[in-house]
Amino acid sequence: MKDNAGSLDGPLVTGSEIARLAGVTRAAVSNWRRRYDDFPAQAGGATNSPLYALAEVQAWLDKQRKGQEVSPEVELWQVMRAAYGEQMVAGLAEVAGLLAGAQAAGLPDDISARVQALARSEAPVALVNGLTERFMDSARRAGSDQVTSERVVRAVCYFAPELPTDATVFDPACGIGVLLLSIATEAGTRCRGQEIDADSARFAQLRADLLDRPDVRIVAGDSLREDGWAGLKADLVVCDPPTGVTEWGREELLLDSRWELGTPSKAEGELAWLQHAYAHTDVGGQVLMVMPASVAYRKAGRRIRAELVRRGILRKVIALPPGTATSHAMPVHLWCLQRPESTESTEMIRAVRMVDLTDNSPDGDLDPRHDQIADVPLIELLDDTVDLTPGSHLRARHRDYPDEYATLREELRNEIRRLAALLPELAPGGGPGSLDAASTSVADLARAGLVSYDGPEPVSASEQLDTDYLQGFLRSSFNTRRSTSASGSYRLDGKGSRIPRMSIDDQRRYGSAFRALSVFEEGMRRVDELSRQLAELARDGLAAGALMPEE
Repeated sequence: MKDNAGSLDGPLVTGSEIARLAGVTRAAVSNWRRRYDDFPAQAGGATNSPLYALAEVQAWLDKQRKGQEVSPEVELWQVMRAAYGEQMVAGLAEVAGLLAGAQAAGLPDDISARVQALARSEAPVALVNGLTERFMDSARRAGSDQVTSERVVRAVCYFAPELPTDATVFDPACGIGVLLLSIATEAGTRCRGQEIDADSARFAQLRADLLDRPDVRIVAGDSLREDGWAGLKADLVVCDPPTGVTEWGREELLLDSRWELGTPSKAEGELAWLQHAYAHTDVGGQVLMVMPASVAYRKAGRRIRAELVRRGILRKVIALPPGTATSHAMPVHLWCLQRPESTESTEMIRAVRMVDLTDNSPDGDLDPRHDQIADVPLIELLDDTVDLTPGSHLRARHRDYPDEYATLREELRNEIRRLAALLPELAPGGGPGSLDAASTSVADLARAGLVSYDGPEPVSASEQLDTDYLQGFLRSSFNTRRSTSASGSYRLDGKGSRIPRMSIDDQRRYGSAFRALSVFEEGMRRVDELSRQLAELARDGLAAGALMPEE
């Protein structure tokens, strides 16, 4: 909930938050606003994102008893979930069919009665949209990739080109049609889709019918093996293809004409989908493909990536923020392709635009900053790996080599000076080794209650024993030899390790030296890392021309 400190009426809430309060969908809240004259008036926000006074909303929910009882929409969803389980899409298709006036013989009587009762007070399209929203939300919570996530849909819509009024949009793996219907919202835009799951295809078509979109046609079938739209040429192809699928039909499609950029390997099913999408673009048409980040650098796809670059087909790669996808937190990419209008136009393509949004919030601004964009010349991409990962190309271009070099150099100097001061002043010893004199085993100290184990190493449990003194002697070569096995592995031997007997004042004196040596060792590890970073930065800066030796 959003607390508006400037409001005299207290906190304000959005429509989504009202839906959560009442246990209904956002579509149901929108329906209440239209249906009930006494629904609270807008108290803030914009026209397309209104805010309401929480106190007024709670009072209205109490009056309507929406807050005390489960709404009919929620009851319907719960009954459907019990009846269909993992086959919920089949249930959604049956409900949509009933609302569209089609036969729904497979729908249980209880669900049918509830749907018909709700349809008397809600518009069929609002009811179907509400159920769709619930289905997408449950898929998101389950980490399922069954439907394209709202964040991916938002990103594709944001980066999609402006379409002419009579454009054709195609999605060859459209699922329940979320991405296709979101990208082509204007009536008159011809939408064509295909989906391998028959229930999903049916639901997508029925939902489009309820939305009064006669320009939408979706067929069932395997797009790669049985293309239901052979010959179709679209102005825009959008696709969130299945990932990690090796049985996509490579053996039976080896000689397919769609592989004009190269035959994809069995492990590169995503590049088969990409070429299928590209084969359906008209001259000047574009493709927006949602791709796993690994497709940008995997060895098996290098040849196809090289052809995309060499022919001027790949125009842009956008690395979306982690968390954009539903089923995992890894980054996903959006590949933007365009079919060249002529050989001359191909020759004019000199670079691929790389956009790296991986540092952004998945719900944040999609408009990239200047330092998140780089136009990478084709020749730089056409190396042995053909890595299309935006981050690998942006880091070198936007690094401030002189400032980084100066900062790291100064940090290394300061660390070395600090470490030199840390080294304890040690005087020559006047006798035999400390452990050759009177000593005590750690086992005896433990039995006497002077030592306890708080982790792998013993610590002092008494004011008679200094911990740094104890651990310092235990780490000496005299004791580590006792604790090292024949295989070379080190394991502290509590029985065999010994420490000299000293007064507590002498222990603290030795402990202070041992402690300084431990800090020194840790600092040297930091110096080693700084040295490596500094040398690597200097080499790259010299090679890139951002640094030069002083005369």
